[in-house]
Amino acid sequence: MSTSRGSKAMIFLIAAILGFGALHLADAVFAPLALALFIMALIWPLQRRLAARLPGMLALTISIVVMLAVVLLFISLVAWSFGRVGHSFVADAARYQGLYDQAVAWLDSHGVEIGGLWAEHFNVQWVVRSAGQVAGRINTTLTFGIIAAVYVMLGLLEVDDMHRRILALNNKEASRVLLDGIGQTALKLRKYMVVRTWMSLVTGLLVWALAAASGLEFAAEWGVVAFVLNYIPFMGPFVATLFPTLFAMAQFGSWQGVFLIFIGFNLIQFAVGSYVEPRVAGNALSMSPFIVLFSVFFWAAVWGVFGAFIGVPITIAVLTFCAQHPSSRWISDLVGGAAQMERQTP
Repeated sequence: MSTSRGSKAMIFLIAAILGFGALHLADAVFAPLALALFIMALIWPLQRRLAARLPGMLALTISIVVMLAVVLLFISLVAWSFGRVGHSFVADAARYQGLYDQAVAWLDSHGVEIGGLWAEHFNVQWVVRSAGQVAGRINTTLTFGIIAAVYVMLGLLEVDDMHRRILALNNKEASRVLLDGIGQTALKLRKYMVVRTWMSLVTGLLVWALAAASGLEFAAEWGVVAFVLNYIPFMGPFVATLFPTLFAMAQFGSWQGVFLIFIGFNLIQFAVGSYVEPRVAGNALSMSPFIVLFSVFFWAAVWGVFGAFIGVPITIAVLTFCAQHPSSRWISDLVGGAAQMERQTP
């Protein structure tokens, strides 16, 4: 019996490794599909309400337009914020060159020859190669978005038909698990995005307030950056803290001011992301903090930055489906947060 169980465990482990390897190698197919399913879960209530009053294709068109408008809004906010800061760097290039020269001189006096390393690695070939990589990344992102949009359009057209097919399954238990899992997953994902939106807004306002109070330039821009990047757990807040800190180093010229900015932004990110948000999310999204962190970094390793964004929703979906059947409910119970354990305690 123990040998049989060990063999099953080994087979499951090998299958899981092969499955995640396939997801990594075929990310051009599966990553847009995951994003499309996530978007469908978010906009399906709008699609359903519109379809009840309008022709199906018109309802679909309006839903897609709303989705694209939201995406373009976020892209515009990021472009506006970094564009404003970038123009400032260009306009004040002489001052930044002076700061760079001072830093190089200080490092040279301490035995660190930055100038030599820079001259060795920075050349025309490096510039051309970097430009090619940026162009390739932009092309890949556009292709990714187009594929995901096609998935969303086709998926929304087939939601009702898929619902009927699941209901018609001979295995009624499988039908129940699928329907309940899909419905509860979609509900939890919408709640997840509502919570993240409110918490991102709070984070952006606090970052703006701190930047404005400390005299840091482009306070509104840093607030917008914090708001948008907060949608990417852990990695987004890190980047949203790093850039204004580097900018503060150039503006203030004193370690005290930079230290206060760095500590203040990190306290905001920690207080909102690690204390307020988990309590606002409530029992419906209760997960172990370890699982949340693991989800972000694991899926980031599989699918890059997009994996960091979609990692927690994927985990929410997996745990929700596991909770629908007694044979897999133990997985959901095992990695549930404190709120879920309280529900189980008599």
